[in-house]
Amino acid sequence: MAETEQAVEEKQDQSSNDSQEDQKKQAQSVEFAEASGSENAAAGGSINILLDLDIPLTVSIGKTQMSVKRLLQLGPGSVLQLNKPIDTPADLYIKDTKFATGNIVVVDGLFAVKIKQILGLDENSDNAPEA
Repeated sequence: MAETEQAVEEKQDQSSNDSQEDQKKQAQSVEFAEASGSENAAAGGSINILLDLDIPLTVSIGKTQMSVKRLLQLGPGSVLQLNKPIDTPADLYIKDTKFATGNIVVVDGLFAVKIKQILGLDENSDNAPEA
């Protein structure tokens, strides 16, 4: 009988501990002050840091397909015919996004691109580089 009374007392102690833990776990609401945009701009610095970043630019003048056998036969002096006529503008890409078209020119003995058109988001339907 003493064992039964002891078990009942332990059960009551455990249930009172559980109810105390439940009270500690209750959620409380917290109010936060509203942040203003001017503080973030002053703390974060200026966007000017981005102006000095270098980004890769790709110019595509055309594309072609060939078998691996033909590819292995290429060597110095081989000519690859591309799918674009010579008067068609080249496509300019930043990453995989076409952003402009331009004409290939030569400046001081080096190839260059003279920008013909800057494309808007709705105009660059061709999103993958062609070369």
